[in-house]
Amino acid sequence: MSPSMLLLGGGLLLVVGGTLGLSSIGAGSHERRAVASSLAAIRALDGLPDDLAVDLDPSFVRRTVAPFAARFSRLGHRLSRAGAAERIQRRLEIAGVPSGWDVPRIFGAKVLAAALLGGLVGFYCVASGTSPVRAVVLAALAGGFGFVLPTILLYNAGEKREALMRRALPDALDLLTISVEAGLGFDAAVMKVARRTRGPLAQEFSRLLQEMQIGVGRSDAMRAMGERSTIKELRSFCQAMVQADQLGVPIGRVLRIQSKEMRIRRRQSAEERAQKVPVKIMVPLVLFILPSLFIVVMGPAAIKMVETFR
Repeated sequence: MSPSMLLLGGGLLLVVGGTLGLSSIGAGSHERRAVASSLAAIRALDGLPDDLAVDLDPSFVRRTVAPFAARFSRLGHRLSRAGAAERIQRRLEIAGVPSGWDVPRIFGAKVLAAALLGGLVGFYCVASGTSPVRAVVLAALAGGFGFVLPTILLYNAGEKREALMRRALPDALDLLTISVEAGLGFDAAVMKVARRTRGPLAQEFSRLLQEMQIGVGRSDAMRAMGERSTIKELRSFCQAMVQADQLGVPIGRVLRIQSKEMRIRRRQSAEERAQKVPVKIMVPLVLFILPSLFIVVMGPAAIKMVETFR
């Protein structure tokens, strides 16, 4: 083979080898970039607030059950009483409007829960050999319970959320009062409270701040915040702020008075719960603790007496 052919073949081999090497390096770098971008997205998702993370990474229930339940909303609305939509919307606002749930999906969830529980109980009754009349009655009762179950869960979620808000309200008002008296404006003080605190009360203050930033008046935003909750302390605070804004009273003085009242109410609430403890403990004491104590103390003596008189 001539030297020119050897050179040409070697050159072709070098070109092919270089091309393959560069393509492998490019593929590896592309894979590394893809992996790096995925890791960055995961880290960013972990660093997001809870509400945004839930929106970007929905749960199985939100991805499957919630859209499927929306199909049965019309049937659930027909089976409900008049005004049920307004009551459910009110409970949703009290519960913080859980992401992915609205009134139609609640109605659909009621129908699904009724069909599921009723079907399961009916199938169990048929499989166990229960009489048809009893099976129909039990299935109807289970279906009725399933129909009201989403409302019960929504009410429970609202009660838990308001309990957290009631517990965090005095501390949030103290921080708001200190911020205003330190020279911050009301909007900046609300922003500080929303950032420094956690939980549903921080979400309410964040919503209040967003409404004021988009152009809603302070009085209207505070009035709407009070209407979204059934907590007496929060409604009283919002009403006092509305009156202070309308009458031109200094906000710092109003906040100081409201903060003092919140601390007094929290102490009174703690004392009230402490006074209820003896009454609540009376039932298990009489029914369970004292009989067990009598059995342990008097049992051996009773056995001895029985053996003696026998």
